[in-house]
Amino acid sequence: MNEKIVPQEISVGVVGLGLMGCSICTCLLMAGHTVVAVAPIPIDLDNAEKRITKHLTKSIEEKLINNDLSSYLSKLKITENYGDLKNCKLVIECTIENMEIKKTVYNNIENVIDKEALLASNTSAIPISILQQQTKLPNRFFGLHWAEPSHTTRFLEIICGDQSDVLLGEYLYDLSHYWMKEPTLVRKDIRGFISNRLMYAMYREAFYLVENGYATVEDVDRACRNNAGYWMTLVGVFGWMDLTGVPAYHTVMKDLFPTLSNSIEVPKLIDDIVKAGGKGVLNAKGFHTYTEEEAKLWEETFTEFSYEIRKLALKYPEDVVKKKLAKKHAEKNNAGSNLPGNDA
Repeated sequence: MNEKIVPQEISVGVVGLGLMGCSICTCLLMAGHTVVAVAPIPIDLDNAEKRITKHLTKSIEEKLINNDLSSYLSKLKITENYGDLKNCKLVIECTIENMEIKKTVYNNIENVIDKEALLASNTSAIPISILQQQTKLPNRFFGLHWAEPSHTTRFLEIICGDQSDVLLGEYLYDLSHYWMKEPTLVRKDIRGFISNRLMYAMYREAFYLVENGYATVEDVDRACRNNAGYWMTLVGVFGWMDLTGVPAYHTVMKDLFPTLSNSIEVPKLIDDIVKAGGKGVLNAKGFHTYTEEEAKLWEETFTEFSYEIRKLALKYPEDVVKKKLAKKHAEKNNAGSNLPGNDA
């Protein structure tokens, strides 16, 4: 990690202040950045400060950060004026997945920021190589793919497009460690990046199982919670196969892969829900049935869970075994140096 990076000296802009834009702002404030938050639509302007304040307050209660609330909010500027991004060294676009809207936003940003400033998108659907074609300086454009809530999760993907300067991508990789991330630098652009491709393959199979009568929605969710949900905070899929015996997976793959769904159609189950206006717990209409009270409690429970799982996850970082080995070797060396006859 680049030790010369000082987050307090780096002003970051965030354009788009929906749910994720607000949690990204919170993450950046927690890291010490000055944050300029631009609201492209009025409703974002109304809700952003409340959301960010709520995130910061909870983070202080959970002892993720130690300073008082005012010290973080004093570094936040919420505005409708793109001109306020002038001194930002990094600007993150976090608007809806609409190419024309993003193109307009990029133009507004690039009209005011320095040519040395970096520009990134939080897109999860549009390839970075396509988005950077809408910019004036595509070499300084990257994807920064976050997971919600951005201020508690360890996840971040940094994606290089075809024209991105990889050295600048490596700088973002270094910088993101100060955001308490275990980032992945995706050096070659691909639609959906890494995590979405993995997750949507699982989503597709989940729909196949339900729509063809092999399981209910509740069955699939229960299987995910109690199997993959049990180990994925510690290791990824390859680490799990190493831990539990590689040959067994090789044997199963030969028989199972030919039977998995490879449909390219949007499943009818989700199509029907969306066409009926369902948004999940946001309006109590989704794959599960909710009362309004249940939906609200699910949102609150998810917030509670995100802080609790963070505490557990931070006890097991990706280099946990290397750290244990280093500690073990240090203790062994110290014990040896304390043996009789080892005095200088």
